[in-house]
Amino acid sequence: MKKNLFSALLIAMVSIVLAACGSSSETSSKAASSGSSEEEITIKHELGEAVVKKNPKKVVVFDFGALDTLDKLGVDVAGVAKSSTLPEYLSKYESDQYENVGSLKEPDFEKIYSMEPDLILISGRQSSAYEELNDIAPTVFIGVDHTNYMESFKNNVKTLAKIFDKEELAEKELTKIDKKIDALNEKVSSSDKKGLITLTTGGKVSAYGPGSRFGIIHDVFGVKAADRDIEASNHGMSITFEYIAKTNPDYLFVIDRDKVVSGEGNASKVFDNELVNKTKAAQNDKIIYLDPAVWYLSGGGLTSVSEMVKEVEEGIN
Repeated sequence: MKKNLFSALLIAMVSIVLAACGSSSETSSKAASSGSSEEEITIKHELGEAVVKKNPKKVVVFDFGALDTLDKLGVDVAGVAKSSTLPEYLSKYESDQYENVGSLKEPDFEKIYSMEPDLILISGRQSSAYEELNDIAPTVFIGVDHTNYMESFKNNVKTLAKIFDKEELAEKELTKIDKKIDALNEKVSSSDKKGLITLTTGGKVSAYGPGSRFGIIHDVFGVKAADRDIEASNHGMSITFEYIAKTNPDYLFVIDRDKVVSGEGNASKVFDNELVNKTKAAQNDKIIYLDPAVWYLSGGGLTSVSEMVKEVEEGIN
């Protein structure tokens, strides 16, 4: 009897121990699983520091260059600044599937707050709203530094790739772009031809040189500047058609801001005058009209930078 009782107690104790081990193993597995899904990384950026969950589900994007990159990497987003004009190649984000979080210069704070986002991506146009946005959700400045374009651009792409576990794909895309730039550089480096970058809006014209907003044409692609003394500012240096005639560039690059702001671009009419028509650029059919959506709205994205290389290469050929 005692022997049977002892055996029963022994079996019961073994069962309890096994159950406990099973329970402990299950708990550890859940914790590991939970830890994986809640993994966080710290992102240092121009305006501060953000602790971001890996693979965040609800992402609000104000910078169209960042939206471009996420789209190329196959990452979906929740909210976009749809009150501003989207580049045509990103027109799918006009769908009701994506929340409208305001314009590039005026975030809809109430809408963003109601969405309870996990991450907000901004650039220069929203920098003044950084603190308020950061109070809603971790906010990362992802704009491009035009004085150090490629390093800044690549760092932004790698940052986004790290957040969304897309490092391998991002590296492949960046390698493709590097090869395109090297090929373009090889073509222009041996040439003495010079270019002038201009932006037109409301009938007025501004020029951009090395180190400027569109200086990638000189600094990275290698096109020599027709005037190296252009003041580097976000809005460019105000110029006249007499200046263009005097500078006499071999390539005249034109960005029509009105086309993306109001939808009514007329740059070809603005530049069709006696002074411009005397330049080498006009006489050799080298007035190159760049896609303003790519250059003015969504610069710094994987697709836009690739298109920039393509446009300049096709324009100078």
